[in-house]
Amino acid sequence: MLAISAGEGVCAEKWRVQYFYDKNHSSLAINDLAFTSPSHGVAVGHIDENSDSRPVSVVTDDGGAHWTIKSVKQMPISLFFLDDGLGWMVTPKGIWKTEEGGRSWRELPKSPKLMILVRFLDEQHGFAVGSNKSAYQTVDGGKTWEPIAAAEEPKTNPEYTVYNNITFANATSGFINGYSNRPRRDDQKPAWLDAEDTTTRREWPHMSIMLTTNDGGKTWKSSTVSMFGRITRAMFRPDGSGLGLIEFTDTFKWPSEVHRLYSETGKSDIVYNAKDRDITDVLLQPGVAYLAGVEVVGRLQHTPIPRKLKILKSTDLANWEEMDVDYHAEGTRAILRAASDGTLWVATDTGMILKLVE
Repeated sequence: MLAISAGEGVCAEKWRVQYFYDKNHSSLAINDLAFTSPSHGVAVGHIDENSDSRPVSVVTDDGGAHWTIKSVKQMPISLFFLDDGLGWMVTPKGIWKTEEGGRSWRELPKSPKLMILVRFLDEQHGFAVGSNKSAYQTVDGGKTWEPIAAAEEPKTNPEYTVYNNITFANATSGFINGYSNRPRRDDQKPAWLDAEDTTTRREWPHMSIMLTTNDGGKTWKSSTVSMFGRITRAMFRPDGSGLGLIEFTDTFKWPSEVHRLYSETGKSDIVYNAKDRDITDVLLQPGVAYLAGVEVVGRLQHTPIPRKLKILKSTDLANWEEMDVDYHAEGTRAILRAASDGTLWVATDTGMILKLVE
């Protein structure tokens, strides 16, 4: 059993709400968040009102004291920033670029569609991954994109194959994660419609795919393994140690699992899991690690009903302390991010953005 600290020694730090979209008959879902500097932050997502869904960004230029909603032209999925100004936004129809910290965007005309994530090593060399067994790289700043040949090597059906994560431990060593999972006949309806049926079904293993590079993406090697759950997030410190997040369905014994990663050996070991905590993001900072997710109540681990936001921290990856979080904060997913000065932020898919304060 992993040790969880509660009550005793609770730190004076608290996660306080800095922004909350609260309008009648309207809701904001935040898909991603980035702070390009201590003062400038941008969140992207969509506002749902009646039967309409409008893509937007929410921007601050004063460290979260004030936020402004701006319309964007396509539905944003994720963000990646290389520095204070240069960044990219992924939408289902293509990839957009900004040189103004997300204050304005322009579409890259020849970018691939149906992507989920981009990562750039420098201004010119970047990678994009997504559905339909797709993985690309660019060496000219996104003017042209070439398929990564190794992504096609696994013998899986492209219709059910997704690459969903890109991580570099340093400038040369990186990996791309993906999975192939043919839907079951009994997956046609949402799990929350029939909790009894869902909790009696067993999770099936599926094909997990990994593409690895040791030369900064010039060449890639593919490998596959049958496993439970999907790798949804990974990050590394400069010394090569890292954290990885695996998320499961409602039929597994717990909703998620966090692993310590070792980039040199490729090995990992479990450092956190709990039946009542659905972890959706991890963050490594010097000397401390953070987990963010939501409380699990009842038999279903994943539902569309917002639940209490939960954030944990650890200095040794063995003992995890539940942090003080504004009681208003809730959602079904949470995103952890850090500004360049070490200020920590979390956003929920229910339109809330919180900051860690003393």
